[in-house]
Amino acid sequence: MEALVALAIIAAVLGAIGSVIGTTVRGTRAIDQKLALSGAAESVLAALPPRNALKVGRQNGTLAGHRWRIDVAPINAAPDTPPSRFVPLAVNMRMQGPGGAQIQVTTVRLVPKVAE
Repeated sequence: MEALVALAIIAAVLGAIGSVIGTTVRGTRAIDQKLALSGAAESVLAALPPRNALKVGRQNGTLAGHRWRIDVAPINAAPDTPPSRFVPLAVNMRMQGPGGAQIQVTTVRLVPKVAE
């Protein structure tokens, strides 16, 4: 009888350990995917043209199996904003990894105003 109780306790402990290991593996995999997405997103954003060559519009492509899309659009300034030599552009990047995980990064670039 004592041996059966001991085996039941051991089985319960091993089941709990297996569950913890499974959760840890899934968490590690999710972190790896997010790190790969962040690294790829950083590479794509670093490869954007310099601000004096940045154009409004959409760009897309792939990098190491990650699909990305960048939308560049002007930001409407408030009417009471003082005049400036720069025009703010919103840069919105969406990236999807091979496993389906996604990331979105939005930033603002100040582009020199074209002389009129």
